[in-house]
Amino acid sequence: MKRSEKFRQADREALATVAATAVIIVFWYLAGFGLADVPVKIFHTPLWFWTGVVGTWLFATLLVIVLTKCVFTDKDEEKKEARS
Repeated sequence: MKRSEKFRQADREALATVAATAVIIVFWYLAGFGLADVPVKIFHTPLWFWTGVVGTWLFATLLVIVLTKCVFTDKDEEKKEARS
């Protein structure tokens, strides 16, 4: 892989990570604040807690798995040998 291709891939990975972070923040907001008025309780805890905390954690974990399988690539770091 050429150096320019490595930089393009690194940019793609960084952009995907920023996009995933934005999606997680939107999910957290909707799952937490969006369900604040719902009177449902699970184990005497409001639904917004379960969706905003546990649901967000599970969603973020799923997004990381998708990123690592679909976006990130494994690159060999080419070391230049020192000339003697």
